[in-house]
Amino acid sequence: MHGYGPMPQQPTTSRPSPATLTTVRVILVALTVLSCGLLGWAPMLRLAIVTRKPRDWFLLVVVLALNIGLFVFIMATPDDPDQMSDAAALLMMLWILGLLAGVITYYLYAEIRHYNTLGAPAPYGAPVHPAPPYQQQHLAPHQQHQPRPQQHQQPNPYTAPTPPPTPKPAPQRLDQVRAELDELSDYLRKENKDSRDGEGR
Repeated sequence: MHGYGPMPQQPTTSRPSPATLTTVRVILVALTVLSCGLLGWAPMLRLAIVTRKPRDWFLLVVVLALNIGLFVFIMATPDDPDQMSDAAALLMMLWILGLLAGVITYYLYAEIRHYNTLGAPAPYGAPVHPAPPYQQQHLAPHQQHQPRPQQHQQPNPYTAPTPPPTPKPAPQRLDQVRAELDELSDYLRKENKDSRDGEGR
């Protein structure tokens, strides 16, 4: 409990721009796919560093173990495809596809979720703290001249700030625009009619 004083400032984690995040994701996914899953530990390492969750560090170790096992399995298989059994080829293909699908899916899911929980960056010029809502006071005529002590209300941090109402165009302005458009339309029809009459002669 912090009492009535100002709220202490929470350290904020800087969020990279969406373009930077997308570029890093594309590079890491392409690296994983182009290496047939052998570099699948790279996106998992980034994820573990970014989220700092024990689960992600554990999954990094699992992916490293699977990559080492895949590398050893590939080195143990014969180089000649005719000497490789169908079971070994199927196992290697399933291992690579499972590793690719698992790493890419989990990496993208967990990183996107992590950055969504951080929240989107505030737009430029947006107020950091929402202003307290305007409260209209209806005073009786005999109460208007009595001075009241000013009370400062703290904004509720759990409510979303309401966007300002969009101004509706005045009907008078709309009528003027309609009249000008009608006038322009009549003028263009007249010009079009005159040009046809001029061509017909």
